[in-house]
Amino acid sequence: MTKKEKRESLAVIIEKLGELYPESECALHYGGDPWKLLVMGRLSAQCTDARVNIVSRELFSRYPTPEAMAEADIEELSEIVKPCGLYRMKAANIKDSSRMLVEEFGGKLPEDMESLLRFPGVGRKIANLLIGDVFGGDAIVCDTHCIRICGRLGMYPEKLKDPTKIEMILRDLMDPSLGSDFCHRIVNFGREICLARGPKCHICPLSSLCEKYRREQGK
Repeated sequence: MTKKEKRESLAVIIEKLGELYPESECALHYGGDPWKLLVMGRLSAQCTDARVNIVSRELFSRYPTPEAMAEADIEELSEIVKPCGLYRMKAANIKDSSRMLVEEFGGKLPEDMESLLRFPGVGRKIANLLIGDVFGGDAIVCDTHCIRICGRLGMYPEKLKDPTKIEMILRDLMDPSLGSDFCHRIVNFGREICLARGPKCHICPLSSLCEKYRREQGK
């Protein structure tokens, strides 16, 4: 597809996903607290959102504020987040991020990408999640669902897995202000229809727009 064709196709895909999933919500249940989303975003690396939601109930019950988490006993904190995997690194990151939030930003999460990337363990995926969900800014969250599905749809070669490169490609193909809702919907779509293994192409409302499907059907 040409870039023009990709833009036109993606616009239709965005519209169809909006019809399929009219409610666009973050899968992490952070209760509207920016600090909690910062913490949960870090815990979600190589872990399911469902598990993070479960672990976070105990975590925030024990440490309800960034001040409390900044003073947490690292061994106790590690034990709580252990089910999320990579627990020692994640515990250190969320403790240090909480301290930074309090000491350097007065407890208020910064809105700009440059500042967010300074927090331990925060990359562009988490930063975009925060910018989009907390501040309503232009944000494209390139998680595994987004990377897999947009590659299948033909927005870039399927073998491309670099989230930063993919983010920039998608920013050029769509209105970035639609990115946050689009990425939340693509997560739902990836869990229900466009599965990593055994995608349900026979019931997929996007099959006519999918380059991978057309190729496999010999069209």
